[in-house]
Amino acid sequence: MDIRKIKKLIDIINESGISEIEVREGEASVRISRQTVPPAYSMPTNFMPMPAAEGAKVAESLETPKASESVLKGHVIHSPMVGTFYTAPSPGAKAFIEIGQQVAAGDTLCIIEAMKMFNQIEADKAGKLTAILAENGQPVEFDQPLFVIEE
Repeated sequence: MDIRKIKKLIDIINESGISEIEVREGEASVRISRQTVPPAYSMPTNFMPMPAAEGAKVAESLETPKASESVLKGHVIHSPMVGTFYTAPSPGAKAFIEIGQQVAAGDTLCIIEAMKMFNQIEADKAGKLTAILAENGQPVEFDQPLFVIEE
């Protein structure tokens, strides 16, 4: 593809409201996208700082208790990434695993979609699946507990 055509496409993108364009010519293709900058957030003008003692109380109430994780008996498998948690390879398909099922090391437990990439999460230990700690189709955070496996 000719560089002049690419420059012309960039000019068209800049002049229009289009945020992305992809053009193919035979075997060659080019994708041009324009990133938009999110608006900056400012501090409200009526913001009043909280006394230190009250701030400490609020911070204590907001902390997530680790007790729920200590209650989990067995080997906990955590999410290696941020994404969307799926228990099956496609909608309507049978789930990879179910509670009470025996799993071997290397068995696929779920899929986490991140940036349109589907990443299989595998068991790193053999045993019996005793808990699934995430909901199908829901977002998961990095290092969030997903499964519990008992030997």
